[in-house]
Amino acid sequence: MRGAPVPMLLAALALSATHPIHAAQDAASARPLLWGTDAEGGAPYIFKDPKDPNHNIGFEVEIVDEIQKELGQPIVVQQYAYSSLILGLQRGDFDFGMNGLEVTPDRAEKVLFSIPYYVFREQLVVRKGETRLRDLDGCLKIDCTVGTLEDTAADRLLHDRGIRATMYDGVVEPYRDLVLGRIDAVLLDLPIAIYYAKPNPDLEFAGTPVARGTYAIMFQKGNEALKRRVDAALDALIRDGRLRAILERWNLWDDEQAALGQVGSGDILSASRKAWTFDRYFPLLLRGAWLTVFLAFVSFGFAILLGLPVACMRLYGPAPMRWAAIVYVEFFRGIPVLLLLYVLYYGLADLSTATGLGSAFRLDPLQAAILGLGLNYAAYEAEIYRAGISAVPYGQWEAAASLGMTGWLAFRRIILPQAVRTILPPMTGDFVALFKDTSIVSTITVVELSKQYQILSKSSMKYLEIGLLTAALYLVMSVPLGFLSRRLERLWGRGIL
Repeated sequence: MRGAPVPMLLAALALSATHPIHAAQDAASARPLLWGTDAEGGAPYIFKDPKDPNHNIGFEVEIVDEIQKELGQPIVVQQYAYSSLILGLQRGDFDFGMNGLEVTPDRAEKVLFSIPYYVFREQLVVRKGETRLRDLDGCLKIDCTVGTLEDTAADRLLHDRGIRATMYDGVVEPYRDLVLGRIDAVLLDLPIAIYYAKPNPDLEFAGTPVARGTYAIMFQKGNEALKRRVDAALDALIRDGRLRAILERWNLWDDEQAALGQVGSGDILSASRKAWTFDRYFPLLLRGAWLTVFLAFVSFGFAILLGLPVACMRLYGPAPMRWAAIVYVEFFRGIPVLLLLYVLYYGLADLSTATGLGSAFRLDPLQAAILGLGLNYAAYEAEIYRAGISAVPYGQWEAAASLGMTGWLAFRRIILPQAVRTILPPMTGDFVALFKDTSIVSTITVVELSKQYQILSKSSMKYLEIGLLTAALYLVMSVPLGFLSRRLERLWGRGIL
Protein backbone atom coordinates (compact mmCIF):
# COMPACT_ATOMS: atom_id res chain seq x y z
CA MET A 1 0.00 0.00 0.00
CA ARG A 2 3.06 2.29 0.26
CA GLY A 3 2.89 3.27 -3.38
CA ALA A 4 -0.93 3.38 -3.60
CA PRO A 5 -2.53 6.63 -4.77
CA VAL A 6 -4.12 8.83 -2.09
CA PRO A 7 -7.73 8.32 -3.40
CA MET A 8 -7.32 4.55 -3.14
CA LEU A 9 -6.05 4.87 0.44
CA LEU A 10 -9.00 7.04 1.39
CA ALA A 11 -11.44 4.57 -0.18
CA ALA A 12 -9.88 1.66 1.71
CA LEU A 13 -10.07 3.56 4.99
CA ALA A 14 -13.71 4.44 4.37
CA LEU A 15 -14.56 0.81 3.60
CA SER A 16 -12.85 -0.45 6.75
CA ALA A 17 -14.61 2.20 8.83
CA THR A 18 -18.08 1.40 7.52
CA HIS A 19 -17.69 -2.36 7.82
CA PRO A 20 -18.28 -2.45 11.62
CA ILE A 21 -21.32 -0.20 11.15
CA HIS A 22 -22.88 -2.58 8.61
CA ALA A 23 -21.99 -5.54 10.84
CA ALA A 24 -23.72 -3.87 13.78
CA GLN A 25 -26.79 -3.12 11.65
CA ASP A 26 -26.92 -6.74 10.44
CA ALA A 27 -26.69 -7.99 14.03
CA ALA A 28 -29.47 -5.62 15.11
CA SER A 29 -31.76 -6.75 12.31
CA ALA A 30 -31.10 -10.41 13.13
CA ARG A 31 -32.38 -10.25 16.69
CA PRO A 32 -36.14 -10.35 17.36
CA LEU A 33 -37.94 -7.07 17.88
CA LEU A 34 -39.91 -6.82 21.13
CA TRP A 35 -43.48 -5.56 20.80
CA GLY A 36 -44.80 -4.01 24.01
CA THR A 37 -48.54 -4.54 24.41
CA ASP A 38 -51.14 -5.45 27.02
CA ALA A 39 -53.25 -8.51 26.19
CA GLU A 40 -55.59 -7.45 29.00
CA GLY A 41 -56.78 -4.66 26.69
CA GLY A 42 -58.83 -7.30 24.94
CA ALA A 43 -60.48 -7.59 21.56
CA PRO A 44 -60.30 -6.58 18.87
CA TYR A 45 -56.76 -5.30 19.47
CA ILE A 46 -54.97 -8.28 21.05
CA PHE A 47 -56.38 -11.14 23.13
CA LYS A 48 -55.91 -14.83 23.71
CA ASP A 49 -56.77 -17.25 20.91
CA PRO A 50 -59.53 -19.60 22.17
CA LYS A 51 -58.18 -22.35 19.90
CA ASP A 52 -54.67 -22.02 21.31
CA PRO A 53 -54.44 -19.93 24.51
CA ASN A 54 -50.66 -19.75 24.21
CA HIS A 55 -51.07 -17.43 21.24
CA ASN A 56 -52.70 -14.04 20.74
CA ILE A 57 -55.13 -12.89 18.06
CA GLY A 58 -56.56 -9.52 17.11
CA PHE A 59 -56.36 -7.02 14.30
CA GLU A 60 -53.15 -5.53 15.71
CA VAL A 61 -51.63 -9.01 15.92
CA GLU A 62 -52.37 -9.53 12.23
CA ILE A 63 -50.90 -6.13 11.34
CA VAL A 64 -47.72 -6.96 13.27
CA ASP A 65 -47.51 -10.32 11.47
CA GLU A 66 -47.55 -8.50 8.13
CA ILE A 67 -44.99 -5.95 9.35
CA GLN A 68 -42.80 -8.86 10.41
CA LYS A 69 -42.92 -10.24 6.86
CA GLU A 70 -42.04 -6.85 5.38
CA LEU A 71 -39.12 -6.32 7.74
CA GLY A 72 -37.83 -9.86 7.43
CA GLN A 73 -37.24 -9.80 11.17
CA PRO A 74 -39.05 -11.78 13.89
CA ILE A 75 -41.26 -9.86 16.34
CA VAL A 76 -41.96 -11.19 19.84
CA VAL A 77 -44.80 -10.06 22.12
CA GLN A 78 -43.73 -8.47 25.42
CA GLN A 79 -46.66 -8.38 27.89
CA TYR A 80 -46.75 -4.93 29.51
CA ALA A 81 -49.34 -2.99 31.49
CA TYR A 82 -51.06 -0.48 29.21
CA SER A 83 -50.63 2.40 31.65
CA SER A 84 -46.85 1.80 31.73
CA LEU A 85 -46.20 1.36 28.01
CA ILE A 86 -44.54 4.74 27.53
CA LEU A 87 -42.39 4.24 30.64
CA GLY A 88 -41.41 0.77 29.47
CA LEU A 89 -40.49 2.06 26.02
CA GLN A 90 -38.37 4.84 27.50
CA ARG A 91 -36.47 2.42 29.72
CA GLY A 92 -35.84 0.10 26.76
CA ASP A 93 -37.89 -2.91 27.85
CA PHE A 94 -39.16 -3.35 24.27
CA ASP A 95 -38.52 -1.89 20.82
CA PHE A 96 -41.94 -0.51 19.98
CA GLY A 97 -45.38 -0.14 21.55
CA MET A 98 -48.67 -0.86 19.81
CA ASN A 99 -51.92 -1.21 21.74
CA GLY A 100 -54.57 1.11 20.33
CA LEU A 101 -52.29 4.03 21.20
CA GLU A 102 -53.85 7.36 20.29
CA VAL A 103 -51.56 9.98 18.79
CA THR A 104 -51.70 13.01 21.10
CA PRO A 105 -49.47 16.10 21.40
CA ASP A 106 -48.33 15.22 24.93
CA ARG A 107 -47.35 11.69 23.90
CA ALA A 108 -45.60 12.98 20.78
CA GLU A 109 -43.30 14.96 23.08
CA LYS A 110 -42.13 11.74 24.73
CA VAL A 111 -42.04 9.20 21.89
CA LEU A 112 -41.85 8.88 18.10
CA PHE A 113 -45.02 7.83 16.26
CA SER A 114 -45.29 5.88 13.03
CA ILE A 115 -47.70 6.76 10.26
CA PRO A 116 -51.27 5.90 11.35
CA TYR A 117 -52.66 2.41 10.82
CA TYR A 118 -56.24 3.10 11.95
CA VAL A 119 -58.59 6.10 12.09
CA PHE A 120 -60.78 5.85 15.19
CA ARG A 121 -63.72 7.82 16.52
CA GLU A 122 -65.52 7.87 19.84
CA GLN A 123 -68.86 6.08 20.19
CA LEU A 124 -71.43 6.88 22.87
CA VAL A 125 -73.26 3.81 24.21
CA VAL A 126 -76.42 3.83 26.36
CA ARG A 127 -78.86 1.29 27.77
CA LYS A 128 -81.38 -0.21 25.39
CA GLY A 129 -84.46 1.98 25.11
CA GLU A 130 -82.77 5.07 26.59
CA THR A 131 -84.66 8.13 25.34
CA ARG A 132 -82.96 10.93 27.27
CA LEU A 133 -79.52 10.50 25.72
CA ARG A 134 -79.11 10.46 21.97
CA ASP A 135 -75.74 12.27 21.84
CA LEU A 136 -73.16 13.95 24.06
CA ASP A 137 -75.14 17.18 24.16
CA GLY A 138 -77.93 15.26 25.87
CA CYS A 139 -75.50 14.49 28.73
CA LEU A 140 -75.27 18.19 29.52
CA LYS A 141 -79.05 18.53 29.70
CA ILE A 142 -79.58 15.80 32.29
CA ASP A 143 -76.23 16.02 34.12
CA CYS A 144 -75.35 12.40 33.44
CA THR A 145 -72.28 10.34 34.33
CA VAL A 146 -70.27 8.78 31.49
CA GLY A 147 -67.78 5.95 31.90
CA THR A 148 -64.48 5.99 30.01
CA LEU A 149 -60.76 5.23 30.27
CA GLU A 150 -58.26 7.61 31.82
CA ASP A 151 -55.87 9.58 29.59
CA THR A 152 -57.72 8.86 26.35
CA ALA A 153 -59.29 10.98 23.64
CA ALA A 154 -62.70 10.16 25.13
CA ASP A 155 -61.53 11.36 28.55
CA ARG A 156 -60.32 14.65 27.09
CA LEU A 157 -63.51 15.11 25.07
CA LEU A 158 -65.70 14.69 28.15
CA HIS A 159 -63.51 17.06 30.13
CA ASP A 160 -63.62 19.71 27.40
CA ARG A 161 -67.42 19.55 27.27
CA GLY A 162 -67.80 19.66 31.03
CA ILE A 163 -69.42 16.22 31.28
CA ARG A 164 -68.93 14.27 34.51
CA ALA A 165 -66.86 11.14 33.89
CA THR A 166 -66.12 7.96 35.82
CA MET A 167 -62.70 6.45 35.07
CA TYR A 168 -62.07 2.73 34.59
CA ASP A 169 -58.93 0.63 34.21
CA GLY A 170 -60.46 -1.77 31.67
CA VAL A 171 -62.82 -1.66 28.70
CA VAL A 172 -65.33 -4.25 29.91
CA GLU A 173 -66.11 -2.79 33.34
CA PRO A 174 -67.77 0.45 32.14
CA TYR A 175 -70.23 -1.46 29.93
CA ARG A 176 -71.05 -3.80 32.81
CA ASP A 177 -71.75 -0.84 35.09
CA LEU A 178 -73.87 0.74 32.37
CA VAL A 179 -76.06 -2.38 32.20
CA LEU A 180 -76.33 -2.34 36.01
CA GLY A 181 -77.41 1.30 35.99
CA ARG A 182 -74.39 2.61 37.89
CA ILE A 183 -73.59 5.09 35.13
CA ASP A 184 -75.69 6.69 32.37
CA ALA A 185 -73.50 6.11 29.29
CA VAL A 186 -70.09 4.97 28.08
CA LEU A 187 -67.81 6.80 25.64
CA LEU A 188 -64.95 4.74 24.21
CA ASP A 189 -63.18 4.17 20.90
CA LEU A 190 -65.37 2.70 18.17
CA PRO A 191 -63.46 -0.64 17.90
CA ILE A 192 -64.07 -1.25 21.60
CA ALA A 193 -67.76 -0.36 21.28
CA ILE A 194 -68.15 -2.64 18.23
CA TYR A 195 -66.84 -5.64 20.11
CA TYR A 196 -68.07 -5.17 23.68
CA ALA A 197 -71.24 -3.07 23.35
CA LYS A 198 -72.79 -3.82 19.97
CA PRO A 199 -73.36 -7.57 20.64
CA ASN A 200 -74.92 -6.82 24.05
CA PRO A 201 -78.76 -6.87 23.80
CA ASP A 202 -79.01 -4.54 26.79
CA LEU A 203 -77.01 -1.77 25.11
CA GLU A 204 -77.22 0.36 21.98
CA PHE A 205 -75.24 3.02 20.16
CA ALA A 206 -76.38 6.60 20.70
CA GLY A 207 -75.82 8.87 17.72
CA THR A 208 -72.97 8.70 15.25
CA PRO A 209 -69.28 8.40 16.15
CA VAL A 210 -67.51 11.66 16.97
CA ALA A 211 -64.00 13.09 17.54
CA ARG A 212 -61.76 11.59 14.87
CA GLY A 213 -58.25 10.45 15.84
CA THR A 214 -55.59 7.93 14.80
CA TYR A 215 -53.73 4.93 16.20
CA ALA A 216 -50.01 4.63 15.55
CA ILE A 217 -46.98 2.63 16.68
CA MET A 218 -44.60 4.35 19.10
CA PHE A 219 -40.80 4.18 19.27
CA GLN A 220 -38.11 5.59 21.53
CA LYS A 221 -36.95 9.12 20.82
CA GLY A 222 -33.84 8.80 18.70
CA ASN A 223 -34.83 5.49 17.12
CA GLU A 224 -35.67 7.05 13.74
CA ALA A 225 -34.10 4.10 11.90
CA LEU A 226 -36.68 1.61 13.20
CA LYS A 227 -39.48 4.12 12.71
CA ARG A 228 -38.54 4.54 9.02
CA ARG A 229 -38.47 0.77 8.50
CA VAL A 230 -41.88 0.28 10.13
CA ASP A 231 -43.33 3.29 8.27
CA ALA A 232 -42.24 1.72 5.00
CA ALA A 233 -43.82 -1.60 6.00
CA LEU A 234 -47.12 0.07 6.98
CA ASP A 235 -47.12 2.04 3.73
CA ALA A 236 -46.75 -1.22 1.80
CA LEU A 237 -49.70 -2.75 3.70
CA ILE A 238 -51.86 0.27 2.88
CA ARG A 239 -50.92 0.40 -0.79
CA ASP A 240 -51.40 -3.30 -1.58
CA GLY A 241 -54.68 -3.60 0.38
CA ARG A 242 -53.49 -5.96 3.11
CA LEU A 243 -54.36 -3.47 5.86
CA ARG A 244 -57.86 -3.03 4.49
CA ALA A 245 -58.33 -6.80 4.33
CA ILE A 246 -57.35 -7.11 8.01
CA LEU A 247 -59.69 -4.33 9.10
CA GLU A 248 -62.56 -5.78 7.06
CA ARG A 249 -61.97 -9.19 8.62
CA TRP A 250 -62.46 -7.60 12.04
CA ASN A 251 -65.47 -5.48 10.99
CA LEU A 252 -63.42 -2.30 11.47
CA TRP A 253 -63.24 -0.91 7.94
CA ASP A 254 -65.29 2.21 7.25
CA ASP A 255 -65.13 5.30 5.07
CA GLU A 256 -62.82 7.05 7.55
CA GLN A 257 -60.07 4.55 6.73
CA ALA A 258 -59.78 6.02 3.26
CA ALA A 259 -57.46 8.55 4.85
CA LEU A 260 -54.94 5.75 5.28
CA GLY A 261 -54.74 5.09 1.57
CA GLN A 262 -57.45 4.62 -0.71
CA VAL A 263 -68.10 -5.57 6.00
CA GLY A 264 -66.48 -8.56 6.42
CA SER A 265 -67.62 -11.48 8.52
CA GLY A 266 -67.94 -11.30 12.27
CA ASP A 267 -67.02 -14.94 12.76
CA ILE A 268 -63.72 -14.24 14.50
CA LEU A 269 -65.30 -12.02 17.12
CA SER A 270 -68.28 -14.19 17.85
CA ALA A 271 -66.25 -17.40 17.92
CA SER A 272 -63.82 -16.02 20.48
CA ARG A 273 -66.68 -15.43 22.90
CA LYS A 274 -67.92 -19.01 22.72
CA ALA A 275 -64.85 -21.19 22.23
CA TRP A 276 -63.25 -20.74 25.65
CA THR A 277 -63.49 -24.06 27.47
CA PHE A 278 -61.99 -25.35 30.71
CA ASP A 279 -59.16 -27.20 29.01
CA ARG A 280 -58.07 -24.00 27.26
CA TYR A 281 -57.91 -21.54 30.12
CA PHE A 282 -57.14 -23.79 33.10
CA PRO A 283 -53.50 -24.52 32.08
CA LEU A 284 -52.87 -20.78 31.85
CA LEU A 285 -54.38 -20.25 35.30
CA LEU A 286 -52.15 -23.02 36.66
CA ARG A 287 -49.16 -21.28 35.14
CA GLY A 288 -50.18 -18.06 36.87
CA ALA A 289 -50.73 -19.96 40.13
CA TRP A 290 -47.26 -21.50 39.93
CA LEU A 291 -45.71 -18.05 39.48
CA THR A 292 -47.75 -16.80 42.46
CA VAL A 293 -46.47 -19.67 44.62
CA PHE A 294 -42.90 -19.03 43.49
CA LEU A 295 -43.18 -15.31 44.22
CA ALA A 296 -44.75 -15.90 47.63
CA PHE A 297 -42.20 -18.47 48.83
CA VAL A 298 -39.11 -16.69 47.54
CA SER A 299 -40.28 -13.25 48.74
CA PHE A 300 -41.25 -14.56 52.16
CA GLY A 301 -38.00 -16.49 52.46
CA PHE A 302 -36.15 -13.25 51.77
CA ALA A 303 -38.34 -11.47 54.34
CA ILE A 304 -37.52 -14.10 57.00
CA LEU A 305 -33.78 -13.94 56.31
CA LEU A 306 -33.82 -10.14 56.55
CA GLY A 307 -36.43 -9.74 59.29
CA LEU A 308 -34.66 -11.82 61.97
CA PRO A 309 -31.36 -9.84 61.84
CA VAL A 310 -33.31 -6.56 61.91
CA ALA A 311 -35.21 -7.75 65.01
CA CYS A 312 -31.96 -8.80 66.70
CA MET A 313 -30.34 -5.44 65.85
CA ARG A 314 -33.23 -3.65 67.52
CA LEU A 315 -33.12 -5.87 70.61
CA TYR A 316 -29.39 -6.40 71.20
CA GLY A 317 -27.45 -4.06 68.91
CA PRO A 318 -25.63 -0.87 69.91
CA ALA A 319 -27.51 2.43 69.61
CA PRO A 320 -26.65 3.14 65.92
CA MET A 321 -27.80 -0.33 64.87
CA ARG A 322 -30.98 -0.03 66.95
CA TRP A 323 -31.84 3.28 65.30
CA ALA A 324 -31.04 1.86 61.85
CA ALA A 325 -33.41 -1.06 62.52
CA ILE A 326 -36.17 1.31 63.68
CA VAL A 327 -35.74 3.49 60.57
CA TYR A 328 -35.91 0.41 58.33
CA VAL A 329 -39.09 -0.92 59.96
CA GLU A 330 -40.91 2.42 60.00
CA PHE A 331 -39.87 3.31 56.46
CA PHE A 332 -40.94 0.08 54.76
CA ARG A 333 -44.11 -0.23 56.83
CA GLY A 334 -44.99 3.37 56.05
CA ILE A 335 -44.79 3.38 52.23
CA PRO A 336 -47.21 1.56 49.89
CA VAL A 337 -45.92 -1.59 48.23
CA LEU A 338 -47.03 -0.23 44.84
CA LEU A 339 -44.82 2.84 45.26
CA LEU A 340 -41.90 0.64 46.29
CA LEU A 341 -42.33 -1.56 43.20
CA TYR A 342 -42.41 1.47 40.89
CA VAL A 343 -39.25 2.89 42.48
CA LEU A 344 -37.40 -0.42 42.23
CA TYR A 345 -38.48 -1.13 38.67
CA TYR A 346 -38.63 2.30 37.04
CA GLY A 347 -36.74 4.54 39.46
CA LEU A 348 -33.59 2.44 39.66
CA ALA A 349 -33.54 2.16 35.86
CA ASP A 350 -33.66 5.96 35.64
CA LEU A 351 -30.82 6.13 38.18
CA SER A 352 -28.71 3.79 36.04
CA THR A 353 -29.30 5.96 32.99
CA ALA A 354 -28.68 9.24 34.80
CA THR A 355 -25.43 8.03 36.35
CA GLY A 356 -24.18 6.32 33.19
CA LEU A 357 -23.98 2.93 34.89
CA GLY A 358 -25.84 1.13 32.12
CA SER A 359 -27.76 -1.83 33.52
CA ALA A 360 -26.11 -1.81 36.96
CA PHE A 361 -29.36 -1.03 38.80
CA ARG A 362 -31.85 -2.31 36.24
CA LEU A 363 -34.00 -5.08 37.67
CA ASP A 364 -36.14 -7.38 35.60
CA PRO A 365 -39.82 -7.59 36.67
CA LEU A 366 -39.43 -10.77 38.72
CA GLN A 367 -36.38 -9.45 40.57
CA ALA A 368 -38.13 -6.17 41.37
CA ALA A 369 -41.23 -8.05 42.55
CA ILE A 370 -39.28 -10.35 44.89
CA LEU A 371 -37.16 -7.51 46.26
CA GLY A 372 -40.12 -5.18 46.77
CA LEU A 373 -42.33 -7.74 48.52
CA GLY A 374 -39.40 -9.07 50.54
CA LEU A 375 -38.31 -5.63 51.80
CA ASN A 376 -41.87 -4.73 52.72
CA TYR A 377 -42.71 -7.95 54.54
CA ALA A 378 -39.32 -8.08 56.28
CA ALA A 379 -40.33 -4.95 58.21
CA TYR A 380 -43.49 -6.65 59.49
CA GLU A 381 -41.66 -9.91 60.24
CA ALA A 382 -39.00 -8.04 62.21
CA GLU A 383 -41.62 -6.65 64.55
CA ILE A 384 -43.28 -10.05 64.96
CA TYR A 385 -39.92 -11.68 65.80
CA ARG A 386 -39.00 -8.87 68.20
CA ALA A 387 -42.27 -9.32 70.07
CA GLY A 388 -41.90 -13.10 70.18
CA ILE A 389 -38.32 -13.01 71.44
CA SER A 390 -39.17 -10.38 74.04
CA ALA A 391 -41.99 -12.59 75.33
CA VAL A 392 -39.53 -15.29 76.45
CA PRO A 393 -38.91 -14.80 80.21
CA TYR A 394 -35.50 -13.39 81.13
CA GLY A 395 -35.03 -16.31 83.49
CA GLN A 396 -34.41 -18.52 80.44
CA TRP A 397 -31.28 -16.49 79.69
CA GLU A 398 -30.12 -16.88 83.26
CA ALA A 399 -30.78 -20.62 83.24
CA ALA A 400 -28.79 -20.99 80.01
CA ALA A 401 -25.92 -18.96 81.46
CA SER A 402 -25.87 -21.18 84.56
CA LEU A 403 -25.30 -24.15 82.26
CA GLY A 404 -22.28 -22.42 80.73
CA MET A 405 -23.90 -21.48 77.45
CA THR A 406 -22.66 -18.46 75.54
CA GLY A 407 -25.15 -15.75 74.59
CA TRP A 408 -25.31 -16.90 70.96
CA LEU A 409 -25.74 -20.56 71.94
CA ALA A 410 -28.46 -19.67 74.44
CA PHE A 411 -30.28 -17.62 71.84
CA ARG A 412 -30.11 -20.37 69.24
CA ARG A 413 -30.89 -23.36 71.48
CA ILE A 414 -33.16 -21.89 74.17
CA ILE A 415 -34.66 -18.48 73.33
CA LEU A 416 -35.45 -18.72 69.63
CA PRO A 417 -37.19 -22.14 69.77
CA GLN A 418 -39.51 -20.85 72.50
CA ALA A 419 -40.12 -17.60 70.61
CA VAL A 420 -41.10 -19.49 67.48
CA ARG A 421 -44.21 -20.83 69.23
CA THR A 422 -45.40 -17.23 69.69
CA ILE A 423 -44.17 -16.07 66.29
CA LEU A 424 -45.72 -18.83 64.19
CA PRO A 425 -49.43 -17.78 64.09
CA PRO A 426 -48.91 -14.15 62.99
CA MET A 427 -46.12 -15.22 60.63
CA THR A 428 -48.47 -17.68 58.94
CA GLY A 429 -51.06 -14.94 58.62
CA ASP A 430 -48.50 -12.73 56.89
CA PHE A 431 -47.60 -15.54 54.51
CA VAL A 432 -51.24 -15.99 53.51
CA ALA A 433 -51.54 -12.22 53.05
CA LEU A 434 -48.46 -12.27 50.82
CA PHE A 435 -50.15 -14.80 48.52
CA LYS A 436 -52.86 -12.24 47.85
CA ASP A 437 -50.48 -9.26 47.72
CA THR A 438 -48.57 -10.88 44.85
CA SER A 439 -51.38 -9.58 42.62
CA ILE A 440 -49.95 -6.06 42.90
CA VAL A 441 -46.81 -7.03 40.98
CA SER A 442 -48.86 -7.10 37.77
CA THR A 443 -48.28 -3.33 37.67
CA ILE A 444 -44.67 -4.06 36.68
CA THR A 445 -45.69 -6.65 34.03
CA VAL A 446 -45.46 -9.86 36.09
CA VAL A 447 -48.32 -12.09 34.88
CA GLU A 448 -49.21 -13.90 38.11
CA LEU A 449 -52.57 -15.51 38.89
CA SER A 450 -54.66 -12.35 39.27
CA LYS A 451 -53.24 -10.78 36.12
CA GLN A 452 -53.80 -14.01 34.21
CA TYR A 453 -57.42 -13.96 35.37
CA GLN A 454 -57.86 -10.39 34.14
CA ILE A 455 -56.40 -11.25 30.74
CA LEU A 456 -58.38 -14.47 30.31
CA SER A 457 -61.69 -13.07 31.56
CA LYS A 458 -61.52 -10.19 29.11
CA SER A 459 -60.59 -12.52 26.26
CA SER A 460 -63.39 -15.00 27.04
CA MET A 461 -65.99 -12.78 28.81
CA LYS A 462 -66.34 -15.59 31.40
CA TYR A 463 -65.86 -13.41 34.46
CA LEU A 464 -67.78 -15.60 36.91
CA GLU A 465 -66.56 -19.00 35.72
CA ILE A 466 -62.87 -18.12 35.56
CA GLY A 467 -63.17 -15.92 38.65
CA LEU A 468 -64.51 -18.77 40.78
CA LEU A 469 -61.75 -21.07 39.55
CA THR A 470 -59.13 -18.42 40.32
CA ALA A 471 -60.54 -18.01 43.83
CA ALA A 472 -60.42 -21.78 44.29
CA LEU A 473 -56.74 -21.82 43.29
CA TYR A 474 -55.97 -19.12 45.86
CA LEU A 475 -57.76 -21.16 48.53
CA VAL A 476 -55.90 -24.33 47.55
CA MET A 477 -52.64 -22.44 47.97
CA SER A 478 -53.42 -20.67 51.24
CA VAL A 479 -55.74 -22.89 53.32
CA PRO A 480 -53.19 -25.73 53.79
CA LEU A 481 -50.85 -23.20 55.38
CA GLY A 482 -53.36 -22.69 58.19
CA PHE A 483 -53.56 -26.43 58.86
CA LEU A 484 -49.77 -26.71 58.80
CA SER A 485 -49.44 -23.79 61.20
CA ARG A 486 -51.89 -25.28 63.70
CA ARG A 487 -50.18 -28.66 63.55
CA LEU A 488 -46.77 -27.12 64.21
CA GLU A 489 -48.22 -25.16 67.12
CA ARG A 490 -49.54 -28.39 68.68
CA LEU A 491 -46.23 -30.22 68.17
CA TRP A 492 -44.04 -27.39 69.41
CA GLY A 493 -46.41 -26.71 72.28
CA ARG A 494 -45.60 -30.20 73.55
CA GLY A 495 -41.88 -29.50 73.21
CA ILE A 496 -41.36 -31.49 69.99
CA LEU A 497 -38.87 -29.36 67.99
